Amino acid sequence: MAYKTFISYKYSEAKNLRDRIVKVLGKDATYYQGETSESPDMSDRTTEYIKNKLKDMIYSTSVTIIVISPNIKSSNWIDWEIEYALKQIKRNDRTSGTNGILGVVMEYNGGYSWLRPSVINSDGHSSIQTRNTYLYDIIHKNRFNQDPPEYNCEICENVDVLTGSYISLVNEVDFFKNPNKYIDNAYNKSKKIYNYRLVRKI
Repeated sequence: MAYKTFISYKYSEAKNLRDRIVKVLGKDATYYQGETSESPDMSDRTTEYIKNKLKDMIYSTSVTIIVISPNIKSSNWIDWEIEYALKQIKRNDRTSGTNGILGVVMEYNGGYSWLRPSVINSDGHSSIQTRNTYLYDIIHKNRFNQDPPEYNCEICENVDVLTGSYISLVNEVDFFKNPNKYIDNAYNKSKKIYNYRLVRKI
């Protein structure tokens, strides 16, 4: 199913991945609301002007894709865009819903261990950890926030990688194998926000 989608990304390092995401969406790309190569240059505009343009873009969307790149936190806009996407904004007689949000992790230096290293636990099993220092607080505070949590394993207290967090992270290689799967998951969670402890402010 097609959803209006906003893509939040750091232009200087994630533009190529953004372009690939737009391309793989196929007919859904006609719903793309974010910046494109044809978009006007807003670098010399005031902060409020840019914010108002972004508000108009995000307001009409249902899903936000965040490109998680190594220097994402040096962006002046991404955390604000996420905050706005999580809000329910009333305009005239219409209130926007909370966007479903998905993080697509960029491959860097041949892999994803820069953000998601694999570690061996004391029981001998391996698991993937996330280095939250690379993420905005508003991202990692909206992870593992299902309420009540639905465990895959009651003993290990492991939750599903997609439904256990409002903002799920997926490696770009996996996203491109089945983008609709991950976009649908983000959208479906936006219709069940009562199942998550959402942090909506930066």
